[in-house]
Amino acid sequence: MLRSCRFLVLLGVLARAVLAQPAGAALFPLDELKPGQQGEVWTVFKGTEAEAFVVEVTGVLRNALGPGKSLIVCQLTDQRIQKMGAVAGMSGSPLFIDGRLAGALSYQIQRFETVRHAGFTPAADLSEVKEKAALQPNSLAAGPASDSPFKSLQPVFTLGGLSPIVADLFAPRFAALGLSTTALGGSTQSSATVDAQTSSSRPTTLRPGSAVAVALATGDITLAGTGTVSRVDGDQITAFGHPMLSLGDVALPMCEAEIVTILPSQMQSVKVANTGAMIGTITQDRLSGVSGTLGAGPEMTAVEVTVNPRRGPARTLRFSVARQQQLTPVLVAAGVTQSILGSNDAGLANGFRLSSNVSFPAAQKIAFQSLHSGPQGFAQGLNEFVQGLAANLQNPYAKTFPDLVAFNVEPLDANPAVTLDLFQLSRTTAGAGQTLQATLAWRDWQGDAHRETVDLTIDPAWTGKKLEVILAPGRALDELTGRPRVIAASELRSFEAYLAAMRDDRPTDGVCIAVVEKTSLFSDQTVATPDAPGSIERIARASDEARFRKREALLPLWERHLLPGKLLNTIIRRPLVVVD
Repeated sequence: MLRSCRFLVLLGVLARAVLAQPAGAALFPLDELKPGQQGEVWTVFKGTEAEAFVVEVTGVLRNALGPGKSLIVCQLTDQRIQKMGAVAGMSGSPLFIDGRLAGALSYQIQRFETVRHAGFTPAADLSEVKEKAALQPNSLAAGPASDSPFKSLQPVFTLGGLSPIVADLFAPRFAALGLSTTALGGSTQSSATVDAQTSSSRPTTLRPGSAVAVALATGDITLAGTGTVSRVDGDQITAFGHPMLSLGDVALPMCEAEIVTILPSQMQSVKVANTGAMIGTITQDRLSGVSGTLGAGPEMTAVEVTVNPRRGPARTLRFSVARQQQLTPVLVAAGVTQSILGSNDAGLANGFRLSSNVSFPAAQKIAFQSLHSGPQGFAQGLNEFVQGLAANLQNPYAKTFPDLVAFNVEPLDANPAVTLDLFQLSRTTAGAGQTLQATLAWRDWQGDAHRETVDLTIDPAWTGKKLEVILAPGRALDELTGRPRVIAASELRSFEAYLAAMRDDRPTDGVCIAVVEKTSLFSDQTVATPDAPGSIERIARASDEARFRKREALLPLWERHLLPGKLLNTIIRRPLVVVD
């Protein structure tokens, strides 16, 4: 009993000493570590106050993570930790030996072990992250291979504001980006509270062992990974003890975190947390941890999704997403999907119209509109949207992100999908000045039959040509007439030209009927000229081979947009010969 009391008193003294660590606290050199040394690790088990648990140094794995990057191995002797092992969310929990910072808990040594151990990143490596010079951001990288003898305690990114059905739908997309996500998380912040209280207006106190979150989305929708603060140097914070996503130089929101509980598991125990207010910016995501500065948060892209239900007032979902080329499109799409699937009044039985406006800096905007006819059509449209926005962000002309992405969702009274029963021409050979008829017959989705006849007057300039009459959706006709879905970077010379090319699309609804002829298109930054003189082509291509292109395609001589507000995925081609 006396020993127990002395131990509790010792922990109390150590708690006061650790929580009062000054800026630039002394480090415990790696070479002084000896097997059997006792240490204390500080982390939050519940709420926001850190507690200590005892570990015993087992040894040091030299160069375990690469040349000069060692790993401290400790046995987790505390009985509480023996039941749960190293917990996802304890990443960065500081290890103190004799009052000096020795390292940060960061790696799970083995699963299903009978005696719990953990790996700790040495304190010197944590200092290196804080002092790291800014570099260009890397691509997203997944964590260590699953068959590694030890793996980093990758933060579990919790989704707040997303229903389980949406979280499940996006889990494969997040996993492809190296994000392990769960819907078992929450947020104390919404768009209203974020607007009412900025990060700079909040006094913030973080200590070694405090819980901290790195957010990828904030507001009505939150996606954040929770870890632990390893060290505090003034307004500089170092945490996690391992990479978050190996992005290098970043600008991500640093947020408060409240631990609700720890869920023990033989596979991987995890902290369940609420993400709180933004308190700063994470600027480094490196091998040995993440680092950032308390204060103002980073620039983010605002997203607004307004749903106009058939009954009741409109609802608007507002959130902000981190500016990262691969993450931003998926996060935006998740919010749109939540607005459509995650409510009681915006089902997909009949389909909906989705309008979007993407506003880039300097008043550059690009707008899209699409129809969706239920879950299958929505899934296809979602893929196209993610790919399109990703292409915009990863363009080779300018490093830019939208200031605002706004969506408007309008449920449809009827399913827009139609079935084509007939497409025929009154004749396939016609003379100049004559008029022929193109007839379409179609059926609504589980509805009535319809018929429409279009008069097509033969232009005398078409005489002697072998033409085709094509019935096709706008996107299909874009491709047939020489406009590829993917524009080669070398064909354009500026971001403005890129946006202009994106705007020059045919409608995505209905169907187009066109009279076309085969030709060679000579294009300058995607602007095509049919049958350009050979001399001009040779001079232009000699000056810039990549910018100017020649391709065989169809040239529209006449066209009309039919069946607006309907969806028809059919391509039909009919020959047409024009004679004297």
